[in-house]
Amino acid sequence: MFSFFKKKPPPPPVPDALTAPTATPAAPTPPATTTAAAAPTPAPASAAPAPGAVAGALDWLRKPFGAKTAAAPVPVAAPSVGSAEPATAVPALAHPATPPTTALATAPTATATAAERKGWLDRLKAGLRKTGSSIATVFTGTQIDDALYEELEEALLMADTGVKATQWLLTDLKRRVKDTKTTDPAAVKGLLADALTDLLQPLEKSLVIGQHTPTVIMVAGVNGAGKTTSIGKLTKHLAHEGASVLLAAADTFRAAAREQLGVWADRNLVDIVSQEGGDPAAVSFDAVTAGRARGKDVVLVDTAGRLPTQLHLMQELQKIKRVVTKADGTAPHEVLLVIDGNTGQNALAQVRAFDDALGLTGLVVTKLDGTAKGGVLAAIAQERPIPVYFIGVGEKLEDLETFNAREFAQALLA
Repeated sequence: MFSFFKKKPPPPPVPDALTAPTATPAAPTPPATTTAAAAPTPAPASAAPAPGAVAGALDWLRKPFGAKTAAAPVPVAAPSVGSAEPATAVPALAHPATPPTTALATAPTATATAAERKGWLDRLKAGLRKTGSSIATVFTGTQIDDALYEELEEALLMADTGVKATQWLLTDLKRRVKDTKTTDPAAVKGLLADALTDLLQPLEKSLVIGQHTPTVIMVAGVNGAGKTTSIGKLTKHLAHEGASVLLAAADTFRAAAREQLGVWADRNLVDIVSQEGGDPAAVSFDAVTAGRARGKDVVLVDTAGRLPTQLHLMQELQKIKRVVTKADGTAPHEVLLVIDGNTGQNALAQVRAFDDALGLTGLVVTKLDGTAKGGVLAAIAQERPIPVYFIGVGEKLEDLETFNAREFAQALLA
């Protein structure tokens, strides 16, 4: 169902030097504690793999996320709580010597997946109904005139589309009406959907994992935007598709934030690095280091909610990013911002501030269900076109999906 990710093949195997040595007698307690969920019991070392067993174990690497696989990935032994020795991956499986060179598709192909996507579209239409209804009523008249365009302009502005995006859409719509010689107001709505699709197209992009091992994803956002919940949902989807995930509880300020993320870690049987009241940058550093040592596919760093208007709080985020880069010179590979779709133009202000401070690579737009301000995506596309990786219309796991410009435009104007 969830064609969220495009998986690139990991790099060739690394020499045995990466295998963690046997831990020496205990030193003082490390700054961050790693809590590992119970892992499946690995097969006995003496058992010889059956023909095709290795290929079967690697199927999840070669298939797009969202496709069901018959064989589960080979289990990796997880360390006990507080263990100084990281889990040892199986190099032959984690890093195939001859990885596939073909690009992996992200579009769903199975009939069941297509049906589930249709169910998602129905939920998206229902979620955007408050935004779209005021726009759709403009096209119930009998003629196309200046009054229609004035009403449409007002409806778009009320949907928080923004002045620049509204003017762009009106200009493009008038051109399309003239070129097609359209005289039916109902047909103009279809032309508006085409214009909105073109405007939103730059925001449509796939999140790629596997290009780096691990792929380090730093997630930011203001309090209440749904940041930690979105991280939990992404973790669920990644773990379901066979990717090994390590969570970093770097939100050490908000009460119960560490416990909330720990619930998701336990639910998805993934490791978590956390420290009560510790330094967020130190926790992030330890998580990235542990992710590299254990050969994790993804490290998700949950940062504390920040108000972009308070400089010292934004500087703390910049510090986390710098420290993550010290742990891995190429990290963070993705810097995501979670924004609340109900905040309208304020969401655009958040995008500007966080992008200036961190250099955003993608957005997650939540809580689009029941909002009358869904037009803010058009404003983002016009003024700060940062890719929208995911959009959410509810609290359930299946209510977070990949962003598609055509689907969004059609659902908005349905």
